[in-house]
Amino acid sequence: QVQLVESGGGLVQAGGSLRLSCTASGRTFSIYGMGWFRQAPGKEREFVAAISFSGGAQYYADSVKGRFTISRDNAKNTLYLQMNSLKPEDTAVYYCGRGARPHATVGLTGRAAYGNWGQGTQVIVSS
Repeated sequence: QVQLVESGGGLVQAGGSLRLSCTASGRTFSIYGMGWFRQAPGKEREFVAAISFSGGAQYYADSVKGRFTISRDNAKNTLYLQMNSLKPEDTAVYYCGRGARPHATVGLTGRAAYGNWGQGTQVIVSS
């Protein structure tokens, strides 16, 4: 069973930046699409960004497009989310997920596409 460990969350002022990381155990990281979701208090977990197994395709929620960048380093088994121009509405627990099917390049924007999740990292953006 793969383990996903997120890090990099914290408290930041509006307009600031954070970079989240998600490190995966095992040796199959490079064949799975990966994604970031977030969950604010009282709300459902929502899609933020996803990246295909090769890194060649990226997908973003409209609310973060142009501000967030997803990337991956397959040699390091690590997924990243660079978050710039943060807003108070970005406050949430951020989770990384691993796609349920290997070599997926599409369909990574829905929760059902993911089979494994990390424990989450808290991001708080103050106004």
